[in-house]
Parts: sequence; structure tokens; C-alpha cells
Amino acid sequence: MTASPTVGASAAPKPLSVEPGGIEAIPPDRRHGSPWQLFSTWTAPNLEFATVFVGVIGVAFFGLDFWSAVAAIVLGNALGSISQGILSTWGPREGLAQLVLSRTAFGLRGNILPAGLNTVMAGLGWFATNSVSGALALTVLTGMPAWLSLIIIVAVQVLLAFVGHDLVQWFERYATYVLGAIFVVAVVTIFLNVNVNAPIKGHAFNFAGFTLTAAAAFGYAAGWNPYASDYSRYLPKDASPKAIAWAAGLGDFIACTVLMAAGAAVALLAGFDPADPTAGFVAPMPPIIRDLTLVAIAIGAIAANALNIYSGAMSFLAAGVRINFGLRRAIVALGFGILGFLIALAAILNASFGQWYENFLLVIAYWIAPWLGIVFVDRFLRRGTSIAELVPDAARYRNAAGIVSMLIAGVISIWLFSNQSFYTGFVAKILPIGDLTPLVGFVLAGALYLLFFRAFKPALGGPLADEPDIVIGVDAADTVA
Repeated sequence: MTASPTVGASAAPKPLSVEPGGIEAIPPDRRHGSPWQLFSTWTAPNLEFATVFVGVIGVAFFGLDFWSAVAAIVLGNALGSISQGILSTWGPREGLAQLVLSRTAFGLRGNILPAGLNTVMAGLGWFATNSVSGALALTVLTGMPAWLSLIIIVAVQVLLAFVGHDLVQWFERYATYVLGAIFVVAVVTIFLNVNVNAPIKGHAFNFAGFTLTAAAAFGYAAGWNPYASDYSRYLPKDASPKAIAWAAGLGDFIACTVLMAAGAAVALLAGFDPADPTAGFVAPMPPIIRDLTLVAIAIGAIAANALNIYSGAMSFLAAGVRINFGLRRAIVALGFGILGFLIALAAILNASFGQWYENFLLVIAYWIAPWLGIVFVDRFLRRGTSIAELVPDAARYRNAAGIVSMLIAGVISIWLFSNQSFYTGFVAKILPIGDLTPLVGFVLAGALYLLFFRAFKPALGGPLADEPDIVIGVDAADTVA
């Protein structure tokens, strides 16, 4: 192996060049950026209407009063954002994407489960969800048909994801400035028009509504967790972990909490229609603020989906799929954009978006929470050891503890505690507890993994101090890195 540049070396970003390759480790000579760029990376994609609608759900669907909804929102967002910060610190060490790092806990083949789930949820599910919210905003603003708005939104999103990491980071940075300014004005306008302390019949604290809202908020904020190191892996290896954690965590938490609180407030307005939430959100605003907010909602959807389709493609390749093209990541992103467009078009033609979105958020939390419990325990058990011998495609590394723990915890937590419109768990049926599935899944999966790790004794790497600067052979189709 040729000598590599110093760890602290920083390459210049190339936002107009298509990012080559797939999920191979980022070598030191391609590292660049600073930890605090992650603040805008995780702020901009949350400045969109899908975030607002989580707050709407807490009041309009679960019957909470404003302050109870905000408390649930803060709790869910805090948990999802803390994990976002922690996971982001893992990227610079080896320069690897999040679902590649997940291979240590699941093995190469077992990792197909979380990688496949994230491929579907990110590259298709979230992509379709945000495309719908952006298209509806553009339609309200311009009066053009929703299908035409959708084509415009999707085209921009796919372009960003196709070009890759540096263009996405550049777009998120400048989108944060624009969206932040517009949404500050929009949120202030909402609160000036809503008395959040006024008692409203049928809206009060209830434990079931609280846990459901907290789970939905967690599902949204933690929905970014499987992407976390995808956007920190380009940072220099010696970048400050503390700065990375704070930047990523605060970017996720602040944007989510402020916009969800605004959603909870606007849902209290007389005549607010959850079936047409975009129009209801901008209804209290003067025309110029309303129009700017609609533009911001459309841009926010693009900011979110640039990440969704980029990381969806990364997860697809992390499952071990071999594509022998130099631009394999970009080609996969394009393919997901086309599929996501078709799903979004079907959602626009279906009037039950609100209930579908509620279910979608909870399902996300159902799989991410057990996955988090497993990867956190795995990382702790492997402290001080290298993973360079375990994550390459050719290593054929196995670890049954991860997939067994995730399946058992997922099945038990959903069977007992799920609270969906299409399925209610055994315990949730008889007790007014809302939805505790993510909490139970996280704790149970982590405990089971600790037990099975001791029982199955998966391989450990050598000393971390001996880990090479570049992990070779991670991408199934890459013969160099």
C-alpha cells in the first residue's frame, strides 16, 4: 500500500464534480470540512413541512394540549438527536458510511436486514413523503397541477443526490441560511396568531397521546440516525468528536423542535383541517410571508430528500450489492429517484396522507430503536479494537448476535406494544399506554445483544492503534479501496 497523506490533511471540496465510487472508505487525501458544517447538514433537511406535521399529529390526532405536545416533542427529539450526535462521531475514524459500520454488529450478510430496511425507508419511503409535502406546497403557491409540481421537486432532488456528497453539503449550508430566516418569521407569525394557553375542549394531557407523540417525534429525529456518519466520514480523522456530536445533535434537535412546536400551535386554530395541513399552516400569515413560507417548504423538501436518496443509495450498496460501474452510487441514486417519484405520485392521488404519515413515523422508530441498541452495545464491547479486518466485503465476517437480537426484540416489542391504525399490540390493547415499542425495542435489543455476544463470541479486531489509515475492500465492486 502506498504511503498515505497525513491524517490532518484537508482536500478542497468539489461540489460540481460527480462523486465517484460507492461505499469505499474515504482516504486521508480526500478528507475535508469542519465539524460545525454538520449543524447545517442536519438543520436544513428538518426545515420542511413534514417536520411541522409531527406537531400537528400530537394535537389533531392524539388529542394533546399544546404544552403536553411540546413536552412529548422535546423528549422524542432529544433522544433522536443525542443518538445522531453520537453516531456522527464514528465517521471520521475509518471514513465509512453508517450502514457499513453496522457490519461489525450484524456481520456482512446479517447487515442486509438493517441496510435493506434503511434502503426502503430512506430511498423510497422518506423520499416519497417529503416529495409529496414539497409538491403540495408548490401547488398551493403556483396553482400548477400537483403532478407537475412533483416532477419539478423530484428532478432537483435527484440532481443533488446524483452529483453527491460535496454538492449536497454545499446545498444544505446555504439552504440553512435561507430556510432559517423564512421559518423564523413564519413561526413567529404562527405564535402571534395562536393562544397556546387557551383551554380547548377535547385537548388535554393523556399518557397514550404523549407516548404516541414522543414516539413519532423520535421516529422523525432518529430517522436520520442510519445516515449519520455518511456525512461525517469526509471529515479529517483528527476532527473533534465533541464538536461533531454537538453540531450534528443540535442541528437535528433545534430545527425539529421549533417546527414541530409550530405545528402543534397551528393545529389549535379554529377551522384547521388536518386533511389539508399545508394550506392550514400558512392560512394565518400575510400574503408575502405565506408565499415565502410555501417556497421554503418546497426547498426544505429538496434539502431533506437530497440526503434521503443519497444515503438510500449508500445503504443499498452497504447490503453487499455489486455494481461494476465507477459511478455506481450515483446510478443507484437515480434509480431510487424514479421509484420514489412513482410512490409519491400514488400518495398524492391518495387523500389519506395524514394517517399514512403517522404510521410511517412509528414504523421507522420500530426498527431504528432496536438497531440503535445493538450498534451502541457493539461499539462499547469493541472499544479499543480495530474494525478494519471485519468490514471489508471479502472478509465474510459473521456475527449472528446482531440479527438474532434485532429480530427477537422487534417481534416482541411490536407484538406487545405497537399502536398502529392497522395493528395494536396485546399490551397496548388493554392498557392506555400509547406506543412504547421504540423504548422496549431499544432496551431489549441492547440487552439481548450483550447476552448473545458473550454466547456467540464473534471475532474482534486487533488493537486500534494498529488500524491502517485506509480500510481496503469495503465496497463489493471496488478493487482498490
